[in-house]
Amino acid sequence: MDRNADAPWSKFDPEAYVDVNYRTPLDVDLLILRAMRDHFSRCFGGTVPQSVQGVDVGAGANMYPALAMLPWCEKIVLLEYAQPNVEYLERQTAEGGLDSIWDAFWKVLRENPAYHDVDPAARVADIVRVERRNLFDLDGQQRYDLGTMFFVADSMSECPEEFRRGVRCFLNTLSPGAPFAAAFMKESVGYQVGDQHFPAYRVNEERARDSLAEFTEELEIHDLHQVVRKGHEGMLLVLGRRNSVVAVP
Repeated sequence: MDRNADAPWSKFDPEAYVDVNYRTPLDVDLLILRAMRDHFSRCFGGTVPQSVQGVDVGAGANMYPALAMLPWCEKIVLLEYAQPNVEYLERQTAEGGLDSIWDAFWKVLRENPAYHDVDPAARVADIVRVERRNLFDLDGQQRYDLGTMFFVADSMSECPEEFRRGVRCFLNTLSPGAPFAAAFMKESVGYQVGDQHFPAYRVNEERARDSLAEFTEELEIHDLHQVVRKGHEGMLLVLGRRNSVVAVP
């Protein structure tokens, strides 16, 4: 059984990952993006709140969760462990650094009025910061008011306990009542990035719900059946709010 520590994270190729997954937007990602956008808008009542701190846990080479949080936050932190991904994110969040491939994703977000007056490139450079952190080291000392975790806890290990621990560590970063969105590859047997293979846990809706339900409220799990590569059976999108139960690491 391949565990998180066994994976070749230092060899992760973000450009190869972006080319396959985001260079041409996938229909399922745009579907996820619309649902996440509208969930955040409902949670905040369409009104931009004050002093919201956002976090994307295990951001990887994916900027669209951060883009979805832009209207609501005064600061967003991208937490990532793999050094090549950290460097990719630092380039994307530098002044003038946001790649034009993310324009198609922003176009979908902008269908919601909350996004109309936001300049994504300028806003990313202004409020988004990158921190190199291991998911398992998140201890709940820093809490955020809005959070995302996309294809992380399920895509780093074959071990069921590491999956559950990863979910708990994500929830540990959120304040009570914080809206969140998370996504998992359903029944994934692992994935290829460039010439490197990475492990995955075979999560399904029941396993996802079991890992989340104790620590959440207003929990919705959407079973999306689109298959984007060999070795999985679709995607799960989770939308909800954090409750006040302490998630033990």
